[in-house]
Amino acid sequence: MKTLKDLVLLGNPLLYKVSSPIKKSELPLVTKWVADLDNVMKEIRMKYNFGRAIAAPQLGIMRRLIYMNIEKPIVFINPEFTYMSDEKMEIWDDCMSFPNLLVKVKRHKKVTIKYLDENWETQKWELKNDLSELLQHEYDHLDGILCTMRAIDLKSFKWR
Repeated sequence: MKTLKDLVLLGNPLLYKVSSPIKKSELPLVTKWVADLDNVMKEIRMKYNFGRAIAAPQLGIMRRLIYMNIEKPIVFINPEFTYMSDEKMEIWDDCMSFPNLLVKVKRHKKVTIKYLDENWETQKWELKNDLSELLQHEYDHLDGILCTMRAIDLKSFKWR
């Protein structure tokens, strides 16, 4: 079981790599990966008092997998955005891989995401506002993009 000490931190080259799609034959591994993601997210919540979702690359699992748990757990396998609104919003973004730093970014106000669930069934979800921002942040991790790379300007950083 992975723990907080396994979290990939800012500066680690893994955070800048593009993750590979999950193959159907790897579905049995997804259950273990999700358990690891859930465990680390719970530890982050205990230590830092935040954390609604986590991407697999943050634990060195270089696959296109996002785990979100707000009211109930949701697993996003090989997600892709099918719509991103022109309208954007500015927010202070945080990240488990650098938990004490906040970064001001612009994100799309509304998105639609298509993904496979843990039963390998296609799902589609329209998200807006904070959930839209959250999924864009996690999706960026799958492409090796950090919110530090999306900072609005050089003054868009602050300590928590």
